[in-house]
Amino acid sequence: MSHKSKGKCLDVSVAELGERALIERIRKRISTTPQWLKIGIGDDAAVAEPARGTLDVITVDSLIEGVHFDLSFTTPSDLGFKSLAIGLSDLAAMGATPRIAILSLMLPSTTRIVDIEALVDTLLELAAHHKVALAGGNVSRSPGPLIVDLTAIGSVRRRRVLSRAGSKPGDELHVSGTIGAAAAGLRQLQKTTPSEHHRNERQTSMDRCQQRFLRPEPRVRLGTLIGRTRAASSCVDLSDGLADGVRQLTMASGVGAIIETSAVPIDPEARRCFEEDGRDPITAALEVGEDYELLFTVPRNQRNQYRSIRRLMGSLQLTRIGVITRDKSILLHSSTGDTSLPAGFDHFK
Repeated sequence: MSHKSKGKCLDVSVAELGERALIERIRKRISTTPQWLKIGIGDDAAVAEPARGTLDVITVDSLIEGVHFDLSFTTPSDLGFKSLAIGLSDLAAMGATPRIAILSLMLPSTTRIVDIEALVDTLLELAAHHKVALAGGNVSRSPGPLIVDLTAIGSVRRRRVLSRAGSKPGDELHVSGTIGAAAAGLRQLQKTTPSEHHRNERQTSMDRCQQRFLRPEPRVRLGTLIGRTRAASSCVDLSDGLADGVRQLTMASGVGAIIETSAVPIDPEARRCFEEDGRDPITAALEVGEDYELLFTVPRNQRNQYRSIRRLMGSLQLTRIGVITRDKSILLHSSTGDTSLPAGFDHFK
């Protein structure tokens, strides 16, 4: 079997190429290294110089084949994008500026090198957009599914850290973007045939909802702005859904909330998808995850600051959906009365 020229993809398996050669090919795909990254890929550990006067913010997520993604409709490029995007979303929820990514790949021996390089290239494109350095990681053999594990590290000034705690009665609840599109996109992908998956992989313009599931857009700029200006008192990303996010915020602060059902910004296509499946759009939108939007609370004395941020965010939809209350119950308010918040997403159900 002949190898293609240097820098080109190899249509061979991990087992055929070998671990060391694979790591070297990944290392060579990194075009630039920031000055503060003193030692990157190739040593026993990476060495980075901390940003002056800041704290490190660290998060990790794993994507497991058959649990978090289906290779019948998820391309390696999608997987590379999403693995970093979900880490960036966590950093955004903490108000942190992203700096470093650590990538670990647990690969079946039959995994093709061309697929790994597609995964890495898309990850590096997103990393370059957010000025993130891929500093290292690990490659190992998996006897079962493909697993992509990514650690993301950011920096934030001590008094600019956002967390799930900090909201107080009277604070307004706001959410970025729209809710439910990723779940609708997943439903669409699951309904299509393998031949349609193959065709969609090559389309230059994917269905918007499918794009929201396969390549979520992390709200990095919004997170850093509301943290830097102290416009928000608490924040959480919506990887596990709006209902879960509201619970996380209120539990962390020992407060409750009232959510206005009419204000919840359900994506129009998601609403149609839920209705076609016989589901109540409000309940469904609250329960589903994968949106990776930000849910945050704005104190009354920061409303002017927040209005400035809204202008800076341009076309990004930002919606007030409720208010934090002293009573610890969480209620959905509608014209027909008040009901309890749905249970929300659970990884083990």
